[in-house]
Amino acid sequence: MALERVDAQRKNPPHAARVKELIASRNEHGRTLIERTNTRDDIKAELQRVEGDIKVARGRKERDEERLSQTAVARDARALESEIEALAARIDGLETRELELMEDLQAAEKRVSEQEEVLGGISTEGQRLSAEGKAAVEAATTEFTQLTSDREAVAGRIPDPLLADYERLAARGVGAGHFQHGTCGGCHMALAPTDVDALRKAAADDVVYCPECGCIMVRTHESGL
Repeated sequence: MALERVDAQRKNPPHAARVKELIASRNEHGRTLIERTNTRDDIKAELQRVEGDIKVARGRKERDEERLSQTAVARDARALESEIEALAARIDGLETRELELMEDLQAAEKRVSEQEEVLGGISTEGQRLSAEGKAAVEAATTEFTQLTSDREAVAGRIPDPLLADYERLAARGVGAGHFQHGTCGGCHMALAPTDVDALRKAAADDVVYCPECGCIMVRTHESGL
């Protein structure tokens, strides 16, 4: 049982499930970050366009105002005054839009920053679990190697038929269990008095099986027989 348990731990460390969850979560939050970043960049691009339009409109208004100060033709003056008025209204509208975009950009930057913090937390946890998982696999591998060596040493002293019988039973569940306090160590069931009496009468070198689960029952001085 210990060998199978350790083998399972080295092949599938306890951190593996959580690491898979984190990978899926990172992918999902990564897509969200891309969406938020794209939204922020779109706002930036529009803000730059509006700022450029304001600069152009202001420059044209300044030129018209300079021309107005120099012209003596009433018709030209009226045309320049009309254009200056229209430019002032356009600049006012663009500046209002600029303020709106600056507020939107601030909110978008905050959403991007929040998402980056989420991803940072996921990455930090993932790195920690990966390191712990690696250490767990290494420890389980070391223990597996030691248990395998111990098992081979013990198996070498067991008759082949008994060893084959144990491996057959272990393949389907528990191969052997320590009998003590009237209970089978394989299935943890208390044996009936008649079964305990049969065990008591069996020779020390007899192979006995649990009447409940069928595993080989190991009898020691702690068995109370």
